[in-house]
Amino acid sequence: MAPDEAVIGCTGVLLIGTRGAAGPGEVLVRIRGGSEAFLAWSAEPLPVGATVLVIESRGSRQVDVMEWADPLDALTGEAGDAG
Repeated sequence: MAPDEAVIGCTGVLLIGTRGAAGPGEVLVRIRGGSEAFLAWSAEPLPVGATVLVIESRGSRQVDVMEWADPLDALTGEAGDAG
C-alpha cells in the first residue's frame, strides 16, 4: 500500500505505548477534519499518553513517530519544562 503523505508532520497521542524495535503501539492522530488511529513505530519505547510527531508513513496505516513537545507551549506557559 502507498504511504499516506497527509499524516506526515501531524501530531498525535499514543493510545498504546510503543516498544521500540520490539513492536509498535497505536497513535490517535488529528487529520482530515477528524481523528484516525495508526500503528505507531518508534526508535525508542514511548509510554501511553505521550505526544508524538509523525515523521514517516509506512503505508497500510502504519507510521513512524518520535516524542514531541510543542515549542510554542513554552511561550504560553503550558509546558512545565519545555525550555
